Amino acid sequence: MKIYSHEKQKLHHPKSYFSRGKMRQPQETPERLTELLKAPQIMGLEVTTAKEIGIEPILAVHDFDYVEFLKHGYEEWMASGEEMGEEVQTTVYMPNNNSGLGILAKAAKYQADGSAPIGKHSWTSIYWSAQTALNAADSLLNDQTHQSDIQICLTRPAGHHARKNSAGGFCYLNNAAIIAEHLLQKFQKIAILDTDMHHGQGIQEIFYDRKDVLYTSVHGNPVNFYPVVAGHEHERGYGEGYGYNINFPMPHGTDETGFFNHVDKSIEIVKLFNPDVIVHVLGFDVYKDDPQAKCHVSTQGFKTLAKKVKALNKPVIILVEGGYCIEKLNENLQAFLSGLISKD
Repeated sequence: MKIYSHEKQKLHHPKSYFSRGKMRQPQETPERLTELLKAPQIMGLEVTTAKEIGIEPILAVHDFDYVEFLKHGYEEWMASGEEMGEEVQTTVYMPNNNSGLGILAKAAKYQADGSAPIGKHSWTSIYWSAQTALNAADSLLNDQTHQSDIQICLTRPAGHHARKNSAGGFCYLNNAAIIAEHLLQKFQKIAILDTDMHHGQGIQEIFYDRKDVLYTSVHGNPVNFYPVVAGHEHERGYGEGYGYNINFPMPHGTDETGFFNHVDKSIEIVKLFNPDVIVHVLGFDVYKDDPQAKCHVSTQGFKTLAKKVKALNKPVIILVEGGYCIEKLNENLQAFLSGLISKD
């Protein structure tokens, strides 16, 4: 088992969060990574500092103009000559029929909602979040000894809501999609197993018409719950990708038993697909006391989840994404890691 992270992921520090009609306290904060990093330290597990892989795997998934916006949008925002605040943030959402002339138009085009502001150091963290994930993928691509069968990436900001050309849901670059695409250089079939509280509509959209990447997600029912426009059972894929997108939306208030009933169904789909590599999008926001939770998973439940993923007996890259009950992230990650280490 190998764990990756990078300190520069802490530089992104959102000041604004506009959701459901009002400004709210940002939940995707640097303290999340600080707490996550405590778990391997307490357990005596080494954390490897991610090395730079480069921009090319990112551009294999995301539009060039969109990546340029993420990288340079803050500079353009501050150079506009207007008093517009300290973050790139918009209340105008116009992705279509938008020529992107001016930073306000670009924000309207590339920011899908009010939860993904861009500050002075955001791009640095966004970039190193993707690089952290890519380190695990590169390890598998170069591994001849099968020493990299389980790899964990402590990443922020998260990625599964990011579309090819827009940010939203605290996400900017779609790490799961980036590493899945990167892995296809060597492997034939990749399965993305998403157990975050929210549906990863960005992953779904990117691979919706393809059969080389299976996407299966267990998440809260998206009716009146983020991302609201995707994640329903009838969304099965398109063209040759039909049947390779499987959603398991949970009724709000689902207990731990119900959560694992859905997870088990998702795992059976993965087994049937028989992938070469599994990418597990792990969200600690399914924890019972998380401010985003619509289900009730206990700390011990994360140990159970880890055992189920390990039992698939495939190379797996685990992307730690959601989870906003900061005071429990350390404990919950320790439970998950103990499930991976367990000999049971």
